[in-house]
This record gives sequence, C-alpha cells and structure tokens, in this order.
Amino acid sequence: MHRIKIYILLLVVLSGCTLPTFYQRFYTFNQSVSDGNLEAAEKMIKENEKKLEKGKLEFLFYVNAGTVLSMQGKFKESNEYFEKADLFVEDFKKKALEEGAALLLNPNLSTYRGEDQEILMINYYKALNYLQMGDTENALVEARRMNLRLQQLSEKYKSERKYQKDAFIHLLMGIVYDAGGEFNNAFIAYRNALEIYEKEFLDMFQLGVPDQLKYDLIRTAHLSGLYSERDSYKNKFGLNYTSPTDEKGNLVMLWNNGLGPIKDEWGINFAIIYGSGGWVTFVNKDFGMSFPFYIGNSSLNGLTWIKVVFPKYVERPELFTSARMLYKEQAYSFNRVEDLNAISFKVLEERMMLEFGKSLLRVALKQVAAAQVGKENEGLGVALSLLGSASESADTRNWQTLPHSIYYTRISLSPGEHELKMHLKAVGGEIVEHIIDVDINKGQTLVYPINTMATTLKIKPMMPSYTK
Repeated sequence: MHRIKIYILLLVVLSGCTLPTFYQRFYTFNQSVSDGNLEAAEKMIKENEKKLEKGKLEFLFYVNAGTVLSMQGKFKESNEYFEKADLFVEDFKKKALEEGAALLLNPNLSTYRGEDQEILMINYYKALNYLQMGDTENALVEARRMNLRLQQLSEKYKSERKYQKDAFIHLLMGIVYDAGGEFNNAFIAYRNALEIYEKEFLDMFQLGVPDQLKYDLIRTAHLSGLYSERDSYKNKFGLNYTSPTDEKGNLVMLWNNGLGPIKDEWGINFAIIYGSGGWVTFVNKDFGMSFPFYIGNSSLNGLTWIKVVFPKYVERPELFTSARMLYKEQAYSFNRVEDLNAISFKVLEERMMLEFGKSLLRVALKQVAAAQVGKENEGLGVALSLLGSASESADTRNWQTLPHSIYYTRISLSPGEHELKMHLKAVGGEIVEHIIDVDINKGQTLVYPINTMATTLKIKPMMPSYTK
C-alpha cells in the first residue's frame, strides 16, 4: 500500500508538469529571428549543428539554417543547407522502430519530415537564392522541380477541397521563366496561377487574383506573340496596356512578411462507452466524434473517460499589414500572393481526423497495457495508467522561420542606380520607411527579396536555451 501511494504521488507531480512546445524549447532562437537579430540566430544554429544534423530534427535544422543564411545574403551557403533538406525529403524512409514508438508512446519520437507546404518552400528559397547569385539556369531547374512536386501533391489528394495546388508556386515559376527570357513558359505559368487563384485560393484562403499578376499575364502574352490572348485578358480585367520597351529593366520585389504559425497542443475529453465483443467507443458529443476501438479480452480498469491531446496552429499576426514602393512620386502597391499561415491551418485541418484516430489509439494502447500490468500488480498498473496520461503530448514541430505571407510587385526602371522608398504600415497605423538601393541593367529582370519578420504575438519561454 505504501508503494502504491509513492507511485501515485510521483505521477501526480509528473502530470502537473506541462511539457514545453517545440516553439518554447527553441524560444531564444525564434525570438532572435523575430527581432531581426540574424547573427545571433546563425550562431545558435552553428553551435548546435553536430547535435541536430543527424537527429529527429534534421529537416528543421537544414531549413532553419538555410532561411537564416538567405535572409543575411549568404545565398550560396544557404543553398547548401536547402540542398541537404531536399535530399533528406527525397531519401526519407519511415523507421519502423521510431514509428512504433511514436504510435505507442509519443509522436515526437519519430523523425520529422516536413509538412506539404514546407517541402514546397524549399524550392522557393533555392530558386530565390539562385536568382540573387545571377544563376537563372539553376533557378529554372528549381522552378521545374516545383512543378513536379505540385503534380505529386495533386496525385496525393484527389479531393478538390484539399490543398493540392499552389497558385504562388506557379506565379514564382512564371517570375523565374520571365527573368530568364522564356516568355511563353512564363505566360503559361502565370495563366496556371491565375486559374488557381480564381478557382481554389479565393475559396480556400480568401486570396484573389493579384493585380500585378494580371499585368504580367498580359505582358508575357504580348512578348510571346499571343495577341488574341493578350487582348482577351485586357478585356477580362479592364486594363489598358502599353507595349514594354527593351530600353528599361524590371525590378520584381518579393516581400517575405512576418513569421508563419507555431504549433501548440489542445486536449478534449472522450467518454468511453463499453460495448460487446471486446469493443469500446470513444465519444465526444460536443464535436460529434465517435471512434470505435477493439480491446478484445483486455480491460481499461473501468475507465469512463480519457483526455487526448492534438496539435493545433497558433497564428503569429503580421506587424506590418501592407506596404508600397515609392519611386519618382509614383506608388506601387504590394499584392499578397501566398498566405502560408492560412495554408498551414488548412493542411492540418485536412488530416485532423487521422490525428484524432492515432492519438486515441495511442492512449487506448497505453491504458490496455496498464490494465494488463495491473492484473499482476495493482499499484504498478495504476501508476502506469497515470503515467500514460501524464506523458501524452502532441507533435508541435514545424518550420517556424517561414514567412506569414509573401507579397510582390514589379517596377519598370531605366538602367542605372536607383533609390526607392518602401513604406510599411504597421498594425497601429504608423508608417515605417525603408530605403532600398538597386542597380539595374538594360533589359534585366532583377528579383529583389525583402524580409520583415516582426510579429505581434509574444509567447514566453518555458525553457530558455536553444537545444534543451
């Protein structure tokens, strides 16, 4: 009896200890990125390279390192990490032992591969880096690889209501083809992007056709000699069009704004309904959920309910809500072209029933095992049952240095050096001005990334260091 009390006391203490989320474990790193202190973030990455590169966080180590280095202008080194992330995804194979441990004990025991939208963004950064290095050929290779991955995504999900097409990736392909002088391919990519914005993105993410895309579609139709298509889109959008001149260059600005969502966890209670023939049913009437589970001759020691935890996303709202470029008293607005925050919520929502089933199965198996042990040692069985509940946690890992949203605009400039002013409007209405200097050549398309990582969400750490 004394031993049973010790078991119970110990596990009550354990159950009172809330496990930190992935964001909280890496709070110092995340806060450094949000504050724009990229040198500190890079230092933390390099200090923990040996520990993280071959562990269960290998994917996240590569993409975080690649993102931080890209934002610092270290494009070649950045792509070395993104190439490793790419190879990791292509070569990834589930390990039976890890998957078994994840199913039976805790999902964080498995190696993290990356969400669908995260894997697509590897190619975004690689293409962006190549463009900064003046390597249009390899940027085009990445554009074509994006298209291949999009096709794989479409084959993976047959439902039209699922995230299986990405308008921005097609738009980016168009920008890359455009920069490489492949205007017909650029037109096709822009047209594909238009269709997805109109049919899928408007409905799923309330993201309509960007105004700048309309102009780029008309321009590349003209440059490809597709004059009937040019005129058709001019009439459709109600836009006037002036033929472009080779005497000028094009500045395409991609604004990576804010930071994407972080994963947290939430829990709901399920009533346990005992049926016949070794079946039990986990029921939550509030959410209309019912999951049958076969336990055979096992027992759940008369449990009437259990609590199960699941992952959820928490948005980190953008500090800057809009922006425009000012050049020679003319203003160019940025159009939102990708909402990674909304896509992340959508991707998780699509598989939540699978997450519910896996989590319930894991909890049920723990309780069945505890009941079996309890037949031999009642105190230990009770202890294992409590431990099973106390050790439950959701998988809160994700690529947290991705932007919240991506915007773009295009400006036609004469050859030479130019100073432009970027006005960013913050949540409170105040305007922050950034000066941008560019040097452009005749006929050149210069793709220029801008990064602002500030958010309005502040979450205190539960663990202060990068790795613990």
